[in-house]
Amino acid sequence: MFVLIVAGAGLALPARAQPGAFSKAELVQYTPEWKGERFPDGRPRVADGILKRMQAVTLEEAWSVLRNANFNYQYEDGWMTIHPDKVLVGRALTAVWMPGRPDVQKVIEEVGKKEKRIGGTNAWPVDMLQPGDVYVVDHYGNKLDGPSIGDNVGNSIYAKSGNGIVYDGAVRDIAGLQEMENFTSFIRSYHPSHHFGMLGPRFNTTLMGINCPVRIGQATVMPGDVVLGRNGAVIFIPPHLAEQVVKTSEVVRLRDMFGHQRLREGKYTAGQIDARWSEAIEKDFSNWLRQHIDKLPVAREQIQEILKERTW
Repeated sequence: MFVLIVAGAGLALPARAQPGAFSKAELVQYTPEWKGERFPDGRPRVADGILKRMQAVTLEEAWSVLRNANFNYQYEDGWMTIHPDKVLVGRALTAVWMPGRPDVQKVIEEVGKKEKRIGGTNAWPVDMLQPGDVYVVDHYGNKLDGPSIGDNVGNSIYAKSGNGIVYDGAVRDIAGLQEMENFTSFIRSYHPSHHFGMLGPRFNTTLMGINCPVRIGQATVMPGDVVLGRNGAVIFIPPHLAEQVVKTSEVVRLRDMFGHQRLREGKYTAGQIDARWSEAIEKDFSNWLRQHIDKLPVAREQIQEILKERTW
């Protein structure tokens, strides 16, 4: 086994192709509130059913739940978008790039060969993607000679994940990326150049971490976070809060439908609906749910769960 010796510490650490890559044990250690299923690499695996329900969640609904749980730095906007009319939802697989440093790059490439990694470093995280993943990349906003994703890598990302990207940097071949109907993506910019991540006369960027914490603007993202991108912005939901986010969203959606209907009918005033609901209104809402259970934009089983938790 190849090891890196930490001078003066008397420690021998396993060599990795990326210095910042988290091991399975570290991913488990740093996501302690997740008690559910995990991928073999240690990433939390939020259930497909939760991801499907997340498609209808608004940024405001997700933000409110996260804010109440004291997660204050999970939102980022100011993006260019590919397919802006669609919603991006998936589990984060992360990567971080830094300005090129040839001594470190040389070690990364040598260890990558030992690990039998294929192609340039920009392909290494892509090879790890699973269905439903979103590739989340901190490329420090790099533009000139920065794009590590073009239509070839983009097609590989889409083939493996069926999803798009959140990329804090520039992409290339944007016309080709737009041809993929469901490659819903959030990027910082576009540039026709491309990165030079392998050692050479124009070497300029180094892939320093995979499956590690990354900073996307003002947001901190962990591997396995649920990505929700829509309306020009992205929010990163810690996996242990994902189910709470969708449940809260569904209740808000149903209460809004009920309230709007009753206002149109003239049964209640705006002041009654905007304020804390009386017991009579709450009972009316529960009865309305039962009467319309198969006609609402929330699955029957979810409405049944809501009714079980209600005291009216």
